[in-house]
Amino acid sequence: MATESTGQTEGVRGHRKIRVGTVVSDKMDKTVVVAVERRYPHPLYGKQVTRTKKYHAHDENNEFRPGDVVRIVETRPLSKLKRWRVVEAIERAR
Repeated sequence: MATESTGQTEGVRGHRKIRVGTVVSDKMDKTVVVAVERRYPHPLYGKQVTRTKKYHAHDENNEFRPGDVVRIVETRPLSKLKRWRVVEAIERAR
């Protein structure tokens, strides 16, 4: 099945989840820990609630540092905890 906007064919592989978060640790080799925040209204009271989840993501060249805002994408299992890989840096830490 071809997509009109890109002209590329999309195989059997489905849509991959994409998240944006902040790198909180780079102490492992080729791995970063990315904290992703999500906000949603409380089901009863309606107040905005913030929840944070940490994902281990593959960083092939060890180029991302704590504080970087990055985009991660779902991928096949790379290790016990790694199921995500870093696609790009949105904003570098100062």
